[in-house]
Amino acid sequence: MTEIKNYKQYDLEERTFKFAKNIRDFVKKLPKNSANIEDGKQVIRSSGSTGANYIEANKALSKKDFIMRIKICRKEAKESKYWLSLIGANGDESLEKDCNNLTREADELMKIFSSIIIKSI
Repeated sequence: MTEIKNYKQYDLEERTFKFAKNIRDFVKKLPKNSANIEDGKQVIRSSGSTGANYIEANKALSKKDFIMRIKICRKEAKESKYWLSLIGANGDESLEKDCNNLTREADELMKIFSSIIIKSI
């Protein structure tokens, strides 16, 4: 008899969606200054692009197309991490904590996409 392991498979589409949603919620809490407004726009774009490109990768026309789209996902997650590092929380501890958590998630997504690329080549 084949043993079926009981584990929850994490849906990466859902995870990238939550990442983009959490970024949007974070940006709404930021102090309104010109730097945060511009950096917020950029991090919203890059975080949304991470998930959108992952969805496209899952519908890829070829293995080469899949790998290219996953590389774009990794690039967008890296860009999100960059913009998060530029956003200032002006000493607000809760915003600092949120920013650090989002930066960690961007880093984890980069590692996941890197692993997918290595396993797909």
